[in-house]
Amino acid sequence: MAENVVKGAPMTCSMGQGPPAQFSPTPAVPPVQAGGMDAGTVMDFKPMMNIPTFGMCISLQNPQVAAATSAAMGVLTPQPCMPATTSPWSPGSSKVKIGQFAALLNSDTCQCMWGGTITFTSSGQTKTDST
Repeated sequence: MAENVVKGAPMTCSMGQGPPAQFSPTPAVPPVQAGGMDAGTVMDFKPMMNIPTFGMCISLQNPQVAAATSAAMGVLTPQPCMPATTSPWSPGSSKVKIGQFAALLNSDTCQCMWGGTITFTSSGQTKTDST
């Protein structure tokens, strides 16, 4: 079941070779929370502000990786990841809006222009047992 994504939600990139990165939403005015944490929208896709690095990039579409791989005679040579996201998360919630934008769900994806697909491994909302 899809859940609203909150600050600190772990995410990965299909072309990244690092540990999961933590999502950082741009605070809404007024703040909107889910599970006691700031919730995100589909517009929270800015590189290094909302989406941090994923360690090393292995995409040959990334000019740095392509150049390093060429210099290494065709041996794939990962380079530091610098996310290059240029469009919002998709598809977003069809039912919940935060301000004027669709709420971000843990089932949404964001594309990096270097060929990676960024996904969430969870919503970041912690579950507590009420027993």
